[in-house]
Amino acid sequence: MSEHLLKAALDAAEQGWAVIPLRPGDKRPALHGEASCPGIGDCAASHRKWEQRATTDPDRIRAAWSTIPFNVGIATGPSGLVVIDLDMPKDKGKDKSNSNADTPCGVTTFQALCERTGHPVPATRAVRTASGGRHLYFTAPAGVRLSNTAGTLGPLIDTRAHGGYVVGTGSSTSAGRYEVLDPAPVALLPGWLVRLLQPNSPRKAGPLRLPAVSGSRAAQAALERECAVVSGAPDKQRNNTLNRCAFKVGRFVAWGDIPRHVVEEAFQSVGEARGLTAAECRATIRSALDCSIRKVRPRDAA
Repeated sequence: MSEHLLKAALDAAEQGWAVIPLRPGDKRPALHGEASCPGIGDCAASHRKWEQRATTDPDRIRAAWSTIPFNVGIATGPSGLVVIDLDMPKDKGKDKSNSNADTPCGVTTFQALCERTGHPVPATRAVRTASGGRHLYFTAPAGVRLSNTAGTLGPLIDTRAHGGYVVGTGSSTSAGRYEVLDPAPVALLPGWLVRLLQPNSPRKAGPLRLPAVSGSRAAQAALERECAVVSGAPDKQRNNTLNRCAFKVGRFVAWGDIPRHVVEEAFQSVGEARGLTAAECRATIRSALDCSIRKVRPRDAA
């Protein structure tokens, strides 16, 4: 038994946050799956998934954590939470030759998103994750059902809402411990973030149409090729793909082969057609082009 983990689970429940046990020293749920369901307890009538078994009942929490040092998972949907997960690039700082060494972390990307959209970084409860990233806790908006996202707000920014959970404070993995960075009250998720995270209405698929472009033939070919990649990106990779493809074309803008506004209009068109919001398209495209132009090598060295 670990007293501090039991206390962490009870503290979360006192705030109205439904918890689930996670494997000791791990981030995975310590609950049985459907294939191994014993058909007793919560599952007597039928198998109940982990989100349905999340609880704020202190007696159930004491029974679970009194014998095994489970890490604490907070089920965001039942808890009425939306948590923004600002991650770190893989192996950042460990290997300078690694392609991720210069990649901005999720915190930096989120700060840039707030600046570009004219909003302050929200003041709310913040937790440092084991990897050095950050969890920002928000109260979910009334009347809006938000789901998990990956990269919708930008690279290395995920969100957890209905269908998701986060590792709570007091928990630890081999990478480190989850600790409170800012104990500020949990703020309501700002409306501008709600709009960015709401799923778009389905659109009828149509042929890819790009605005008339000017510039070198190589730049035109690169723009059309990368826009086609964005058009075919999987749902969960739309924003990351847009960011990566715009970054690739940015060098042609830096070299003067094609006007920046032409590139922005082309990616804006294909991004919106793929189901991204206008605001997230603009933010991602501008960030990618700015980064590409800043880092581009001279043409003869490329």
